[in-house]
Amino acid sequence: MRTLFPCGRTRRELLWEMGGGFAGVALAGLLAQDARAESPLAPKKPHFAGKAKSVIFLMMNGGPSQVDTFDPKPALEKFAGSEIPKDKKFINSGGRKVGFLTPAFRKFRPGGKSGLPVSDYFPKVREHADKFAVIRSCHTDSHAHGSALVMMNTGKTFIGRPSLGSWAVYGLGTANQNLPGYVVLMDKRGGPISGQPNWSSGFISAAYSGTLFRPSGDPILDLRGPAHVSKEAQRAQLDLLAELNQQHMDSRPGGRELAARAQSYELAFHMQAAAPDAVDFTKESAKTLELYGVGDKVTDEFGRNCLIARRLVERGVRFVQLYSGGGHLEDTWDAHAGIESNHGKHAAEVDKPIAALLTDLAARGLLDSTLVVWGGEFGRMPFSEGRNEPGRNHNPYGFSMWLAGGGAKGGIAYGATDELGFEAAEDKVHVHDLHATILHLMGLDHEKLTYFHQGRNERLTDVFGTVVKGVVA
Repeated sequence: MRTLFPCGRTRRELLWEMGGGFAGVALAGLLAQDARAESPLAPKKPHFAGKAKSVIFLMMNGGPSQVDTFDPKPALEKFAGSEIPKDKKFINSGGRKVGFLTPAFRKFRPGGKSGLPVSDYFPKVREHADKFAVIRSCHTDSHAHGSALVMMNTGKTFIGRPSLGSWAVYGLGTANQNLPGYVVLMDKRGGPISGQPNWSSGFISAAYSGTLFRPSGDPILDLRGPAHVSKEAQRAQLDLLAELNQQHMDSRPGGRELAARAQSYELAFHMQAAAPDAVDFTKESAKTLELYGVGDKVTDEFGRNCLIARRLVERGVRFVQLYSGGGHLEDTWDAHAGIESNHGKHAAEVDKPIAALLTDLAARGLLDSTLVVWGGEFGRMPFSEGRNEPGRNHNPYGFSMWLAGGGAKGGIAYGATDELGFEAAEDKVHVHDLHATILHLMGLDHEKLTYFHQGRNERLTDVFGTVVKGVVA
């Protein structure tokens, strides 16, 4: 006869279930130890083999004009001074004057063996035309700077979403545990409209947020500790703090924000040596500094930022974003008052440094594994703002961006705007498609890279996005 215990189980069943329970407790303990030991920035396997290990995103804040840079429109010469066609009356001018069709302010010339046309605003970049794919059919959801910038960075026009760089680091981690996985280098004239939400990690862990770097001196303010506190004493303080934090988290599981903050203290300690080294140019040759335009009044700042970007990806940083143009209006690429004065100024600041970055990455064998992205939050209209005003208004309906290295094709133009450059007409590429393509080149499936939030598996591309296979090598 079998003896039943009050729980309704035999002795054999009870011992078997107790054994399984003890094993589960042990396994849970081991898993918890692993979770505590592993940094959220630890390298992770991609969904598939991607060529791009790092991304450098060159953000032209304010919206460069596609018809003056990478999308030649001969028809604008033919119809110069004409009113906009009646079928384009849907254009939202944002209350600004709608002028007359205006041709490109500088000539387009073929670049490289491919003959890809690039305007005289970018003569140095044009020499690298065989390295990049221009997407001429981009479009987005907003014609306002703030929401369009947030859209380009996070996939939505409203704030609170994780940025592209945050998703990349969340999906892949970073190869260097002594530096942030995601670094942002701003223009000294100011940050982009909407500010920090452009590089925020939103509802995923704060460990994946972008970290602001300065191009000289201490890259991060207040990174160094007090002079009277030794490195050994600081290490002991952090170890004690980590132990107390861990005790708190063990008794209150699920505290992601505390875990992220504790990790940030640890990362900051390691960065005290690694971050200053990343911006230390004393070991760079005079030839390299000249290549980037460091020391030249016009190109010095953006040249420094491009060189820092190379040094960061060289050290295993996953995602670096550089901003050209800061503040508002003519301090950015927002050329309402004049394309020639605005783009002439800003293109001169970035043309040589961007060309140097492509040259340097290629020479060091890094371009194959580094995806370089160039573009703004939108483009500009093919008409002027008034008959005698040579500026152009915002254009979210059709604009150009380009991708170089990291598995992208070179020397090609993909998609097209209409004859006059008003809107994407062939092989349209929405911001969601651009994001899906960038993640794909990094080995990440944008449909599988998800984060459970408020009862839903969220992703960068929401329920949209298609990889643009035409620009993938």
